[in-house]
Amino acid sequence: MHDEQNRPRRARPIPPQLDDAQLEELALGYVARFATSTGKLADYLKRKLRERGWDEDTPAPDIPALLARFAERGFIDDAGYAQARSETLRRRGLGDRRIDQTLNQAGIGADLRAANRSSERAAREAALAFARKRRLGPFAGRGDPGAAPSDPKTREKHIAALLRGGHALGNARFIVNAVDVAEIEEWVLEGIDDDEPAQDHG
Repeated sequence: MHDEQNRPRRARPIPPQLDDAQLEELALGYVARFATSTGKLADYLKRKLRERGWDEDTPAPDIPALLARFAERGFIDDAGYAQARSETLRRRGLGDRRIDQTLNQAGIGADLRAANRSSERAAREAALAFARKRRLGPFAGRGDPGAAPSDPKTREKHIAALLRGGHALGNARFIVNAVDVAEIEEWVLEGIDDDEPAQDHG
């Protein structure tokens, strides 16, 4: 019986250098698999160029022109991506600062990032979801949430966790210092229009 480990490994074939057709094929495959932004697709294509190189017998790659064609065809839509990504992260309990960082990393411009910031109610709802998920403030009790922790160091840690989650300092303090969960739930709804902008994005 042959020892599989002693068999010489076959060298992997080196992929051919890219040309315009292959670059577009890679881009099409990427947008078919992932919801993406112009910036993320550009980064992907640049990485592929670094990995595989470019066929010197063909004109230099024009990534901006390819991105423009894809935007015209509706294959990439930064406004739609920014809205969908913001809503997803907000449902996970992340605050505006973290959402803004994520969109910025995806190459979303300042105007679109600003357009997708939370309303005050949405900001409070996200902070509540984050606190519940991470067991912060009154949610810290095991099994039966009750009063917020009285230890100052614990409160500081809980506030810091909410800040790392992208939440405004005022919202973080309110949640951690709330008497109980009911107070937080009332605070989320009290006297706020659904589209009122958040007062402090952290």
